[in-house]
Amino acid sequence: MPKNLRDNKKSGRTNSSSVRPKKHLGQHFLKDEKIAQQIAETLSLEGYDHVLEIGPGTGVLTKYLLLRGTDLTVMDLDGQSIVYLNHSFPLEHPKVLEKNDRLKVIEADFLKFDLSRLYENRQFAITGNFPYNISSQIVFKMLDWRHQIPEFTGMFQKEVAKRICEPHGNKTYGILSVLVQAFYKTEYLFTVHPQVFDPPPKVQSGVLRLTRKTTYQLDCNEELFFRVVKNAFNQRRKTLRNSLKSFNLSPDLKEDVIFDQRPEQLSVDNFVTLTRMISNDAV
Repeated sequence: MPKNLRDNKKSGRTNSSSVRPKKHLGQHFLKDEKIAQQIAETLSLEGYDHVLEIGPGTGVLTKYLLLRGTDLTVMDLDGQSIVYLNHSFPLEHPKVLEKNDRLKVIEADFLKFDLSRLYENRQFAITGNFPYNISSQIVFKMLDWRHQIPEFTGMFQKEVAKRICEPHGNKTYGILSVLVQAFYKTEYLFTVHPQVFDPPPKVQSGVLRLTRKTTYQLDCNEELFFRVVKNAFNQRRKTLRNSLKSFNLSPDLKEDVIFDQRPEQLSVDNFVTLTRMISNDAV
């Protein structure tokens, strides 16, 4: 443990300057209070009270989430952050705790954590200034829990946020685009420049909002749908006739014009139709 944090722990207090961003965790701490407030306000809080913040760092976003009256859990792998948020964050923000003292701090790896331990069958939202090195993996896990997550917002590398929201027919449209848009309405909200972070990343950042669709069950075999999408984009330069060879499609089915196309040309509805075709072909 760094000396400044160790000395502060002896007095029962730490301060935010004791929490330093760590490269191996992909951390870039947001410093801009206005942007933190804007991110907190991206949540509608409609139909749920529970919010999970991933990667709270020094709590700049945490503060504004608490001010909105959320039942908030924050999760981080960084022990320094956990110590600070547990011991000093409440003391530094007495006005926040006057309005809301519902804060739970957990030291854990989100990608490995069983969310049913926190929420059982309750609905909850996810937000955060996500570590860029695992942001796509966070989205994939969110999709696994989509039946309990009506809303998902937060900060990504701009390129990733744009890709998630990209419509079909564009070169950056890909696996994340299709899988997320199958179940959520996607909105790219605003761009954030590197100077508002410590340390500044080498790329711009973007904030998005995902709102679960009213009907978020697909009219096809969903497990097969995921497989079809991933296989198609794993060889995205090829036509579907070639990229989906591993499905052992019948010669008659492969004659359909849809197999002349490349994956970025297909909308979510087209992929649902394709999945049904492949499922029926296997019968």
